[in-house]
Amino acid sequence: MGNSIERVQGRVSKREFVSRVARRAGVPVRVASVLYEAIIEELLSIVGNGDRLTLTGFGKFYPQEHKGHRVRFADENGKEEIDDYAVLKFSATRSVNRKVGVDSTKV
Repeated sequence: MGNSIERVQGRVSKREFVSRVARRAGVPVRVASVLYEAIIEELLSIVGNGDRLTLTGFGKFYPQEHKGHRVRFADENGKEEIDDYAVLKFSATRSVNRKVGVDSTKV
């Protein structure tokens, strides 16, 4: 019944996610936690360099550029414009998108 509570709340914490991965992989939580940190750091390093990361069968992570713009209120330094910036984007494969919302025990 624990899953129904998490669905009502609408989110899973990092700690819970790492615990679930550890359980699924049959490894200690400490190992899953180290791997989680390494994976996130590497993903951000790749995308931070302007490259795409394609995980075959899952999807791709990539930077998306945004133009800077004027702001309504200046920041604490009096700056009234935001410089160009990039954000992390993710595009899932079609097969992954089909699995969203499907009970993972049935997949």
